[in-house]
Amino acid sequence: MPNWPDQEDETLINQFVEQLNLVCYGAPFLSRLRQFQRFVARRFPKRAFSEAVLRAWLKEELKTSPLPLVVHHGQLVNRFLDWLATGGAIEANPIAELRRKYDCRSSAAVLRALAGDQSGKALEALRPPPRYGSHLGPIMREHVNRMRTRGLRYRHENRFLQFDRFLQQRPGADKEPLTTLIREYAGRASSAAGKVQRIDLGRVIAKELNRGGLSVATPKRDRVLVQEMLRSRRRPHIYTGEEVRRLLDAARSDPSPRAPLRPLTLYTMLVLAYCAGLRLAEIVGLRLGDLDLNTDCIEVGDTKFFKSRRLPLSATAMAALRDYLNARAKAGAPTESDAPLFWHAKGGYGYVAAGAHLHRLIRVVGLKRAGGHTGARVHDLRHAFVVHRMTKWYEQGINPQTRLPYLAAYLGHRNIHSTLVYLTITQELLQHANERFRTSEAEVLQVIQRSH
Repeated sequence: MPNWPDQEDETLINQFVEQLNLVCYGAPFLSRLRQFQRFVARRFPKRAFSEAVLRAWLKEELKTSPLPLVVHHGQLVNRFLDWLATGGAIEANPIAELRRKYDCRSSAAVLRALAGDQSGKALEALRPPPRYGSHLGPIMREHVNRMRTRGLRYRHENRFLQFDRFLQQRPGADKEPLTTLIREYAGRASSAAGKVQRIDLGRVIAKELNRGGLSVATPKRDRVLVQEMLRSRRRPHIYTGEEVRRLLDAARSDPSPRAPLRPLTLYTMLVLAYCAGLRLAEIVGLRLGDLDLNTDCIEVGDTKFFKSRRLPLSATAMAALRDYLNARAKAGAPTESDAPLFWHAKGGYGYVAAGAHLHRLIRVVGLKRAGGHTGARVHDLRHAFVVHRMTKWYEQGINPQTRLPYLAAYLGHRNIHSTLVYLTITQELLQHANERFRTSEAEVLQVIQRSH
């Protein structure tokens, strides 16, 4: 790759934009990068690209554009600089270097700091406080480590780290009782659920302190707050059979000329979500080696609650999987056992990309508004799987209570209590339950009459 910049030669810019495979935004990207290259080549023709050059460009941009737009343009430039640095056209990307130096994940935050009048102080402010640097930090770190030695992932460590940052920024925190600190911390949460979560965090810390020999009052849960949290909790959308059919039809007919395998991919994902009750993370985590076409089973491994499980699939789900596998093979997808089951030209589908495509289909069939987060979700197919299974058992005259442990194991739950969370009462399910109660009541009355 030749050195950059060259005022007259736009070869590198063209190559960068071309490899992005942009459908609609190629021209604006080209225009913005050309302006950036011209500025650097004219103002600093004999100088290696550096943080000072980048800061000068940001200042120039701010003369004609508001800060949010300048940061947006800077993020595009950041991608270009990463590409140049990887190819050796520049020594390093200053934005990436600053992110590493100040341990900052956000390129936008670095750009905003560089664009300010006191960039040095602004950059220093990006540096996060030390992990577990508060007076309660060692206790929290010890708790997290102990939970992990027990075999738990403990992925919500970030809750402890957020509280630790709050303590480090709160003057005199080490002189206040835990209940006071938790009350202040919970008060900053924007929702009832957030407040309850922070109080529960305080209860865990209090337990750890008492366990270590310190007598500490345990923060109390507010019943009114808990009730408010339960009232505001989002109710799942229980798809009807007709809605599921519409969703599957939308997936099969999804226009995708640049990715012809995508419609069948999304269709098969939906089939597994509804027919097997799989979580989206479990679906995108499947590998070819997880399929057993001889026994019509799939292996779902290393998932939530560490519940690896082998699931038998229905004939409908297996037929959809076999159709997808045939199309996948024709598309030239990798065939190794550890290759992602759901594949596209650049690799396996990730959680975010798959979720975006599936939510788009939910909007297409009118079950979710064009904007916002309300309406049906992909995860609600898992709820529908549970409710429809229970309804079917009632229709078949089977007592669902005897089957709940098997359903919990199929779903990968630790116990039936987790499964009952998915049991949203529909009118049809309520009708079946009432009918079963009337039948059971009559049987009990007959037994009582015989006993007399």
